Amino acid sequence: MTRGYSKSWKGLAAALGTCVMLSACGTSEASEPQEKLPVEQTASAAPSDEITNGAEKDAMITPDNFMDTLMKGSKEDIYKQMSPELQEIISLDEFKTTTASFMEGVASWEKVTEFKMNNLVESSWKDQTGTKGIQASFAENHQIAGLLIQPLETHEATDKALTKTAYQFPMKGEWFVFWGGNDVLSNYHYAHETQRYALDIIRTQDASSYQGEGKDNEDYYAFGEPLYAAANGKVVEVKNDIPDNTPGVMNAEEPAGNVVVIDHGNGEFSITAHLKKGSVAVKKGDNVQQGDLIGQLGNSGNSSEAHLHFQVSDGPDIFTSRSVQIRWADQSQKLTRGNSFQGLPE
Repeated sequence: MTRGYSKSWKGLAAALGTCVMLSACGTSEASEPQEKLPVEQTASAAPSDEITNGAEKDAMITPDNFMDTLMKGSKEDIYKQMSPELQEIISLDEFKTTTASFMEGVASWEKVTEFKMNNLVESSWKDQTGTKGIQASFAENHQIAGLLIQPLETHEATDKALTKTAYQFPMKGEWFVFWGGNDVLSNYHYAHETQRYALDIIRTQDASSYQGEGKDNEDYYAFGEPLYAAANGKVVEVKNDIPDNTPGVMNAEEPAGNVVVIDHGNGEFSITAHLKKGSVAVKKGDNVQQGDLIGQLGNSGNSSEAHLHFQVSDGPDIFTSRSVQIRWADQSQKLTRGNSFQGLPE
């Protein structure tokens, strides 16, 4: 997220995102998506004495009463619980003005996701028309560590245009969808045609993506997990020499990091990004079968935490081709934000 903002409610979408989660597949251009996953949440959600010691219980804003308070209660109470980083971005008066404008015409809100990850509880809501969305992240002490308020649009034609090939998820075991779905609340990629249907997948245990302090790649449950070809095809691009990042430090010069691109025919190319340095098990020109080992999951490129970025595009270049909605062979898998699902059998 950027720290600049316009003085309208539309600017709030870019302004109030201090709980930056995991930046991964963006380019250096502002027009391209900047991936956000959970590695930096804990640091963003540092305890605030004002919240933990000074707030009255009856004024405490929680995920359960946040929307009622925003609609009918005290916006000042909400603002008081925002992290210092958020308060630096926007003043109380600006927050009141922009949210009041955004809420015009809204009769009701429906909660669409809620999950806990790395010491934050994240909730999101859509209004009754499905054209406005709000996402809020709460630390364990109820401090509001992140807030996203923005309009929602859909791309119905491409949402319904599935790949001709049926793909299998390219990893074994149980996984968690951090970004995935057909709106920007569920999938920040959705705003960008080149990565609209991309997925960011992490492995979790006990609502955390890492063990210990999370300072080393090996602390992350996803790091080093084997990756497999999602369908039959021919390898058309390989990169294998990009160093893995220290968690929280990103390499914007090589956004995709180590990558394997496979041509599956029908104008469809799977792009598997952020592989572990030196782990790629195929070379350009290889023919692969569905389920063949292609490498290991890593933390290379514009990524701050080990995770899988996977998409199918209508060309081999992740930044110039158009992302395509994936037809999954296993229709029971729900690869949308906040869901855990079973990949390939172990």
